[in-house]
Amino acid sequence: MNEFLLVFRRDASGTEQPMSPEQMQAMMKPWQDWMGSLAAQNKLVDQGNRLVPEGSVVKPGNIVTNGPYVEIKEAIGGYTIIRAESHTEAVELAKSCPILSIGGNVEVRNIIPMD
Repeated sequence: MNEFLLVFRRDASGTEQPMSPEQMQAMMKPWQDWMGSLAAQNKLVDQGNRLVPEGSVVKPGNIVTNGPYVEIKEAIGGYTIIRAESHTEAVELAKSCPILSIGGNVEVRNIIPMD
């Protein structure tokens, strides 16, 4: 069984309106259901975390820039780690991710252990 990192991305244009508590709750339900489904299948390794939009990028020469998304149009919203038999299976599991219903996408990457 292999482990895969799922990176959740969404539009970073900043045009999203703040959500009400009710809208937040409605948005979280599909995520809880999806994560619960992965856990029930023994596919969830680490539920991961949400990430705040702000950050820094450290570049060669100790150059530090603000915001990690200066050069891209997408924001990384969070990640999780799953287990699957193959990359193909991991992609199939990612196809039911709730971020897809709001125009986001999921990057699927195989994790190589550092033994």
